[in-house]
Amino acid sequence: MNAHNTATHTADATTVEEGLAIQQEQAKFDSKAATDVAMQNTLLTPRFYTTDFDEMDAINVSPVRADWDALIAEMEADPNKGHFRKTDAWDHVDWDGMEPKLKKEFIDFLISSCTAEFSGCVLYKEMKRRGKNGDIVQLFQLMARDEARHAGFINDALREAGVAVNLGFLTQQKKYTYFRPKFIYYATYLSEKIGYARYITIFRHLQANPEHRFHPIFKWFEEWCGDEFRHGEAFALLMKTDPKLTSGGNVLWIKFFLTAVYATMYVRDHQRPAFHAALGVDPDWYAHEVFTKTSAMTEQIFPITLDIEHPRWQPTLERLQRANVAIARAKARGGVAGKLSQLAHSAKAAACFASLYLIPTKKHVVPESTRLVPAY
Repeated sequence: MNAHNTATHTADATTVEEGLAIQQEQAKFDSKAATDVAMQNTLLTPRFYTTDFDEMDAINVSPVRADWDALIAEMEADPNKGHFRKTDAWDHVDWDGMEPKLKKEFIDFLISSCTAEFSGCVLYKEMKRRGKNGDIVQLFQLMARDEARHAGFINDALREAGVAVNLGFLTQQKKYTYFRPKFIYYATYLSEKIGYARYITIFRHLQANPEHRFHPIFKWFEEWCGDEFRHGEAFALLMKTDPKLTSGGNVLWIKFFLTAVYATMYVRDHQRPAFHAALGVDPDWYAHEVFTKTSAMTEQIFPITLDIEHPRWQPTLERLQRANVAIARAKARGGVAGKLSQLAHSAKAAACFASLYLIPTKKHVVPESTRLVPAY
């Protein structure tokens, strides 16, 4: 399909194919430095995933048909078509005058966000391409469309700073991590729901404190949240089709992914002190707000939530953060001594994660219907 016959901006693309074709045309202007950052694979950077697509294609959504059809209708209505583009509300950004540390951290935030959004686009597009199940193919086509728009919009913001990511290059060259379908469900569901919680928390904070809105992209976060929320709802329904996914031994896997996602977010956000200071947000307060919102939402499908009020929770997160800082310093130091120090602090980080994982969870009864509406 020639995207330029129907759309010239990713905001107007009605399919993922159109959106990706437009981005490929723009890639000639993109930055090798930003692409190199997006190519990195560490515990804290967004990854690209692949899975058993045949198993996913075999899903039968009949048990959740009423909720499924309502969600698909909402996504097909395409409430955000045309939204993710610069308008008169896009204020001028003085990149040259931006405080250097803030500029570095903000660009890192945008590159990480762009990579994460595009990771979802790649995964969903591949499921759409390989699938034969009409329900599943339709869902993943719609979600891939949304993620392509998000990635393209962030790249527009990066392009202003001269550091946009070559997303086509990422598709071909970035390492892919294999996850079993159930792990894709847990990880992606949490990614979408915590993404909603993160963006809506920032959006509401800046609504009340507009003097901290140092970049116009934050004005677009409310509608962005709508897409993230709907995608999370879709994965909740996918899990609802098979009760085994959220019961028995799989509850231990759910606990693992909850702990990993929360801990990763905490550590990653504490790597950007200037970014959060500019927003007027304390990272510890922000983390607790996001964890609280996400935990409330995950009660729709998971039978447990993490006890984020447990006396061991916050101090252990702080120790994990300190261990992560020490690992980075040891890695930068290099040599035998640096390597030994890196191993020692990695062991401390692993012990912190184990301590978080072993905190008893809160149990509850999962409601009959999973569907939620945005409430923040």
